[in-house]
Amino acid sequence: MDYPLMTRLVAEFFGTMLLVLLGNGAVANVDLANTKGHHGGWILIGLGYGIGVMVPAMMFSTISGSQINPAFTIGLAVSGMFPWNEVLPYITAQMLGAMVGQLLVVAAYKPYYDKTTDTLAVLGTFATTDAAKSHFNGFVNEFIGTFVLVFGALGMTADKIDARVDSVALGFLVMTLVISLGGPTGPGLNPARDLGPRIVHSLFPLKHKEDSHWHYALVPVVAPILGGILATELWKLFFIK
Repeated sequence: MDYPLMTRLVAEFFGTMLLVLLGNGAVANVDLANTKGHHGGWILIGLGYGIGVMVPAMMFSTISGSQINPAFTIGLAVSGMFPWNEVLPYITAQMLGAMVGQLLVVAAYKPYYDKTTDTLAVLGTFATTDAAKSHFNGFVNEFIGTFVLVFGALGMTADKIDARVDSVALGFLVMTLVISLGGPTGPGLNPARDLGPRIVHSLFPLKHKEDSHWHYALVPVVAPILGGILATELWKLFFIK
């Protein structure tokens, strides 16, 4: 059935909130001092993000499409597969959901934020950074990763037969992307997942934090959007009759 725009926006809000809560929550569990999962490893983070995408997709894919990613929303609009007049409302819902999700991570882990003196580790529970101190490498990484994410998502959901099976496959794709391409930047693969929490980091009065690395902030916004546009354009060119 076709849902009203407001219902779909609520779905995008909660979907993105869950993505950030479960994904960045996994990062917090691994990287913050004295948590039960401290030093649990990158696999736990990959699993957190994979399930963090799979659960909202299972809940909301038949309602809003569970886009939960401005790169996907804009890519679809550029390719004519999503109405432009709904792009800004979708992105607004996604951004707000990401910010609320991050606030919930902080609420859950506040004692451990207070114990963590490594300010870069604290920032890493909010937003991505370029490990090689290279904006170019970060851009390449985010572009490639988001291209694979969007191209894969379009392929997995093209038959429209069983949205829940597609959601499981999408979760595994995200988990694999984090494990395979997460070393250089995080990765973000999603402007809302990075920018929303980065804004929270800059505004929230944490005990131990440095600047929010705004010099890098455009990279995980622009690169995923361009990667998403290329993925949707190529999918439309070769696979949509």
